[in-house]
Amino acid sequence: MFKSSLFLLIPMMFFLSGMKQSSPLKGAEAPDFELKSPKGKTVKLSKMRGKMVLIDFWASWCRPCRGENPNVVQAYEKYNKRKFKNGKGFEILSVSLDRDESKWIQAIEADGLVWKNHGWDQDGAVSKLYGVSSIPKAFLIDGDGKIVASGNEVRGMNLHLTLDDQLDN
Repeated sequence: MFKSSLFLLIPMMFFLSGMKQSSPLKGAEAPDFELKSPKGKTVKLSKMRGKMVLIDFWASWCRPCRGENPNVVQAYEKYNKRKFKNGKGFEILSVSLDRDESKWIQAIEADGLVWKNHGWDQDGAVSKLYGVSSIPKAFLIDGDGKIVASGNEVRGMNLHLTLDDQLDN
């Protein structure tokens, strides 16, 4: 009986391990990760605890991503020093899916992405961890490391409205 159970269990484990990772849900703890920055240093999500953080998955070759960048820059400039219900300050952690490091760095400069937290998801591990199957994709994380919003809630003017809702008035 035990051998026949193993015979069924092992193929099922391989099948399940190949399934697409789903995105973490609102209210869930944001999975921690670390990535290489353009300057070769390490950028780690958990080092930003205590602040509101927008994790923004993008790439230099993604037109919708590049079109969203001016809005993200505007949000950063407006909210980076603000106090939130559950976080002091607002940071952006840009996660690039680029394959070409030089194009990624050129896009950061060209789009004026002035924040310091940029990470290169060269092997796609972080994208997989967050269930990112298309970009742009973003997650808003509170000071306790919980996901408070994602998807359309943090795109375009909705990003500003969502951040306004999180402000400590």
